[in-house]
Amino acid sequence: MLRAATDSYARLMSLPFVASPSWQREPSVSAATVRAFAPSSTDPVGDDPASQSDAASERRSVSGDNVSQGVERSADRGTRARGIDLSLLGPLEAFASAGPVTDLFVNGERGLWIDRGSGAEHQPSWTADESEVRALAVRLIARGGRHIDEATPAVDVRLGQGIRIHAVLPPVSTTGTTISVRVPRAGGFSLAALARAGMIATAQESELRSAVASRKNLLVTGAGGTGKTTLLAALLAEAPEHERLVIIEDVAELQVEHPHVVSLEARQANLEGSGRVGLDALLREALRMRPDRLVVGECRGAELRELLAALNTGHDGGAGTLHANSLADVPARLEALGSIAGLSPDALARQTVSAFDLVLHLERVDGRRRLAQMGRFELRGDRLIVEAI
Repeated sequence: MLRAATDSYARLMSLPFVASPSWQREPSVSAATVRAFAPSSTDPVGDDPASQSDAASERRSVSGDNVSQGVERSADRGTRARGIDLSLLGPLEAFASAGPVTDLFVNGERGLWIDRGSGAEHQPSWTADESEVRALAVRLIARGGRHIDEATPAVDVRLGQGIRIHAVLPPVSTTGTTISVRVPRAGGFSLAALARAGMIATAQESELRSAVASRKNLLVTGAGGTGKTTLLAALLAEAPEHERLVIIEDVAELQVEHPHVVSLEARQANLEGSGRVGLDALLREALRMRPDRLVVGECRGAELRELLAALNTGHDGGAGTLHANSLADVPARLEALGSIAGLSPDALARQTVSAFDLVLHLERVDGRRRLAQMGRFELRGDRLIVEAI
């Protein structure tokens, strides 16, 4: 018996040991905790037999190991056809698959809210306590290759082909762990499809096509959830097939229907505080990749300086997005970001006027997204303004 134990130990020790950072390993979650997240019998998938069959399949996958394996199902064939695997959301999959869902919000113990394009609505069939919501947040963030804990309590990640997860832990979130999920339903829409949906007018569609064809530099602005990413993807899809598009994002969301797209995604620091790759560093690397069109998913800091420099040195046809409440507020937002980047208001104004040819501002009114205004940057004295066109 001792000899057998010794042989077993020797075989065990002969196996190579490969260490990996703790944040790359998904935390263990008990089956009971996972089952607590399964949609109830009144889940939102509908009353018809096919929907009930899908719902039963979902409950079986949530309660077992299939959650971590990303099992492919037919709950949402349209989304899956674009490479978006909703099963990565685990117990949230059935809710994300129920109709034209754009966003899901888990607000600690207070429940789940779903936005299907007309505002967030409470989902009564979802119940979970704080420990369960926190376990789900940790698991989703780990699945995206990042870590969330007391030292890093707010994190963004991408799951699969464009599902965006944002989570915040207490005490930063005073109402408990919050999870926000952005489902990229509109991926792959063309300008023509957006025009049919009423997001852009027919005259605007023609002008936008002309802007892309003439390689104008575009800045897409708007508040959160107004469709900036959707419109930008449609614009980039109009670029000629022989052009090389290099896209830089903090969390990769853009899904562009184009044969030559290179996507770069920022990386947060590891547990030791090293390994961070920011947007400003990615932008410098992208300039060495000979892009025909350089795109920054969202300008939010020091990368604005590098983007303005690039667009002012022969990189035409580029684009970016910016959060702003109105067209008139865009200069103030740029000045705020310019101060972070070390640019004076005068230097920022002159570079911006030279860098961007067209500003496209989006709004969301009564659940409908639309291109509300178009404008051009101008200098008035030494101040930057946007003149509507």
